[in-house]
Amino acid sequence: MTETLISLLSILLGIIGAIGFGMLFKKYSFGIVGNTIAGVFGSVFFIKSFGRLGFNPQSIMQNETFNGVLFSVNCMVSLLGGVLGLVIIKLIKSKLSK
Repeated sequence: MTETLISLLSILLGIIGAIGFGMLFKKYSFGIVGNTIAGVFGSVFFIKSFGRLGFNPQSIMQNETFNGVLFSVNCMVSLLGGVLGLVIIKLIKSKLSK
């Protein structure tokens, strides 16, 4: 896997996390398009913020070898980023509507 493919997979997992969380908890849902946007931005923000701890795509593919543990941590953070992105956007929307 290349770094680009890992990054795209991370974004896809963020989208899946946001859409799945929106389906489970209807009060956090913004529809498919809104959840997709929240998942993309949440995933990218979390990977860029916390990826410096060592699970960014460059660290996963260091020295042309694949590190599965770092890849699984990256996937979990991306999924969590999508969910938290959706929750944070819902909080912002509720604060602005008051």
